[in-house]
Order: sequence, then C-alpha cells, then structure tokens
Amino acid sequence: MKKYIAFIAIVLLTTSCLKEYPKGQLTEDEAYQSAADIERNCVGDLYNYIGSGNVSEGLMGTERGVYDFNSLTTDEQMIPVRGGDWEDGGFWNRLYNHTWKPTETELNDTWNYLYKVIGLANRSLNIIEKHRSTLTDAQYQAYTAEVKSIRAMFYFYTMDLFGRITMDDDLILLDRSKAYQRIIADLQASLPYLSAEASNHEGAMYGRVTKGVVYFLLAKLALNAEIYMDDNWTDGNHLDGKEITIQVGEKKLNAWEATIAYCDSLETRQPYYQLESDYQTNFSVYNENSKENIFTIPMNNYQNTNRFKYIFRSIHYAHASAIGMDAENGTCATISTMKAYGITEDDPNRRTTTPDNRLAINFFIDTVYDRGNLVNDGYGHALVYHPMEVTEDLTGSVYEKIAGARMRKYEIDYTALDDHKVQNNDIVLYRLADAILMKAEALVRNGQNGDNELNRIRDRVGMPHIAATLDNILNERLLELMWEGWRRNDLIRFGKYTSHYNDRINAIDDTTGFTTVFPIPYDVLQLHKGWTQNYGYK
Repeated sequence: MKKYIAFIAIVLLTTSCLKEYPKGQLTEDEAYQSAADIERNCVGDLYNYIGSGNVSEGLMGTERGVYDFNSLTTDEQMIPVRGGDWEDGGFWNRLYNHTWKPTETELNDTWNYLYKVIGLANRSLNIIEKHRSTLTDAQYQAYTAEVKSIRAMFYFYTMDLFGRITMDDDLILLDRSKAYQRIIADLQASLPYLSAEASNHEGAMYGRVTKGVVYFLLAKLALNAEIYMDDNWTDGNHLDGKEITIQVGEKKLNAWEATIAYCDSLETRQPYYQLESDYQTNFSVYNENSKENIFTIPMNNYQNTNRFKYIFRSIHYAHASAIGMDAENGTCATISTMKAYGITEDDPNRRTTTPDNRLAINFFIDTVYDRGNLVNDGYGHALVYHPMEVTEDLTGSVYEKIAGARMRKYEIDYTALDDHKVQNNDIVLYRLADAILMKAEALVRNGQNGDNELNRIRDRVGMPHIAATLDNILNERLLELMWEGWRRNDLIRFGKYTSHYNDRINAIDDTTGFTTVFPIPYDVLQLHKGWTQNYGYK
C-alpha cells in the first residue's frame, strides 16, 4: 500500500491521521471476501466523492471548490457584495478579480479533496491487486479500468486547476505536459474494459464511469491540448494544435482531429447519446431519462448526501419563501452574460427584438412569478430582478438585494428537501451538446467548416443559423452551457480569461497569463519543501 500512503501524505496537511478502519467497520479480510465485496467497497464506494455536501468538496453542487474556481473567476457569473452580505473577507471579490493568494483556505481544501479521492483510488487499486485471485480476469480488468478512469478524472481536474501535479510515489511535481499525457494514456488504456452502458440511466451503471464518460473526457483533453502541453504559460509562446499528435486507436491524429474522433464516438459507438428535442429535459426533475446527459451526480431526496446549493445561493429571500424554502440571495449573471443573451442597457424593456430563447430557461429575470403567482418582495411590491444593475459592491444601492439575473436552469422540485439543496434533479456534469460544440470548435481550428455542428445546437432551441467562427462558438458555449462549470476552461483556451471584462474594478493586471493556473496552496508547499510555486505567485 505504498502508493496509497504516499498520496495520503499530500492530503493530510492539517490533520494528523486518517483512520483506515474506524471503530465498527469491517476488517479487510471481512470486507473483500468476494468479487461483489471488492466491487462494492473498492469501486462503488469511490462514487461517494463525485458529489458532496461539504464545503470545497464535490466536483459540482457545493461551494468554495472546483465549481466556484471554474465559474466565479470568469465573465459568466459573480457574487457581488450586497450590503452586509457576501463580503466574506473579500473572498468572492478576489475570485472575480483574479487577486487570490496561495494562502486561500479554499484552494488548500480543494487540493486536499481532489487528492483525497486520488489517494482512495490508489488504495482501491492496491486492494484489487492484493485480492486478484478472488476475481476472474474480466472482473479484474473491469474493476481496475473503472478505478483508473475515476483517478484520471480527478487528475484532470487537479491539472486543469493547478497546472503541475504529482502522480507518483516519489511525489515529484510533474510538468503539466507530462501529467496531461499520462492522464490520456490511463483513459485510453481503460477504455476497452469499461461498460458500454449509459451512465445517466438508472441501472447497474447509473452515475458511474462508462465508455461514454471517457470518450467525453478524452475529447475535452484533446481540445485543450494547446493549453495542457504548454509547460510555461507565461512566456508568450503558444503551441499549435495541428502540430500536437495524439494516438487514437491505430491512427496518429492532431489535437483537433482527435477531438473530433472522440466526440463522434459519443454518437456512433455504444452507448449512444442523442440531443434531446427539449433543452430543459436535461435539467428537469427526474432527469434520469435524458438521452443527452453523459455523466451526472445522482440526486434523490432520501438516498444520498449530495447537495446542490446553487439555486439556494442565488435567489432572493422572498422568492425562496414563495417556493417554500430559504435562500442566500447571492450569485447572479454578469452584465456581459446578459448582453450575450440579448438584453441591452438602452432599451427601456431591456430586450432586443430577438433575445436568445434560452434566456427564460436559464435565468429568473425581471418580475418574478412562482407557479403563476406574482412574488411580493416583502415590502408590498412585486419582486423584480434587475439584470443590468450589477456591480462588484452594491452596498447602499437601491438594487442592493435585487441586482442581477438569478439561476433558473434546473427545474424547481417542489418536493426537494433542505432548502432545495436535496432535489430529485441529477446534477449534470457532462452532456452531448458540449461535445457537439467541442467538435464544431475543433473543425474550425483545423481549417474546416463547423457550421452544421454549431447550428444543431441552435436548431434545438429555435435560434437562427450563424457561421461557425471561433467568436460565435465561444458565445454559443456561454448561451448553451451557462451555470455548468466550463467557462474558465473555455476562456483560457480562447485566450480571454485574463481580459478586463465587465470593467472589473480591482482586477489584477495579468499580462502574462499566470492566473490561468491557480497557485500551489501554501500549506502544500510547506509540506513539500522541494516543490516550487507556479509562475507569477510569491
């Protein structure tokens, strides 16, 4: 168990021990007597960590972790200071303005979470190896492939956030390009042994990593090859995806061709995914029937401890009261996001003649109604959200509590528990529409035409056809994937993450791009004296 112990050393930055077998838990001999025991305790148990109810844990659904670092650092959404609310020591302001520090507790906690799951995956691999004689060859290959794919997924998120990561017993901090190539190799090696069932449908593989999940991850990795193969992201030198090669089966393809191949696999190989005719189906209550969702975090009122906190965190108190819940009145869309959806500042009704049809699906905006009833703001007036009045600090403004369009994308589940944080809508991590837009982008970057792919997405929501330019594709990704946690990844790839969007008041002047990667947390560097900090951070 050398590897497990090594990785736990990274995780245990603030705690003194990790009890492998707490009081009352089965011993190893009792826990791994059969193939079913090994599958349940070494493979299935890892899925308890994809989502979470804890701060800075879970890939989505919770706060101050992976999702917030990928979303609230962008031009997509923000949490303004609202009088006495949301100042929080300046944390949300630092995210928005890219002025975070290596000492941020949340960065350290997120690193710890990611490496905790990586460490547990390594532990599972060691136990599977130790008890191999209990398994058939097919079981051994399937269990190992699934665990390695989960581990690769967590390596992906860690590398994407922090750039350089460690993957070995010796705890050497790898250059990003080396980590990237090893993640791809692990996923490719696992792919033949993974289930061909759909992960998003109820059944034996519900919420688990199957071939479709890995196709999606490989497409995402290939699409970002120019970024991930760059080991010095501050020197002004940029790689060309046409010159980066990735082995796909028996073919050696450039990064864009590899992206296209893996995106195509989602529609041409089992399991088959399809665009839903109705965009909202993917986020409805009981969305297990979606043909489009590729990987989700299962949610059920009574069967898991995962939380989805984003509606709770976003909507106004009075709005929540009308639904039958509490709320925090925080997160909202930015002005640039509203402009992208077709709202203008000079129009009295703040509408263009043709706003995007996803506007009313993705946002609570203007006068608020719940189940057809006008929502009162608590002071005898209609509750109205003002999308174009957002600033970083709303303290003292008449719009202090009501500025900003709020999150609506997930259908309200009126049976949800814990202030709507425990809903029956599964949390969507990966879906086919994203892959189709990835293909459109890869085609254009490869000098080909991506109009058909881009307009498949627009057709579905009844929007007119447009040319697949890179600018149009980036804009479409915002319109289609709002609130889904990909905006930082997109802006970095398009070279716009450090732009001074929305007149960010206190934004750092990052001319080198060093904030495209977060700093290695201070506590981690203290533990590993031989490691060096990422470029641009002190």
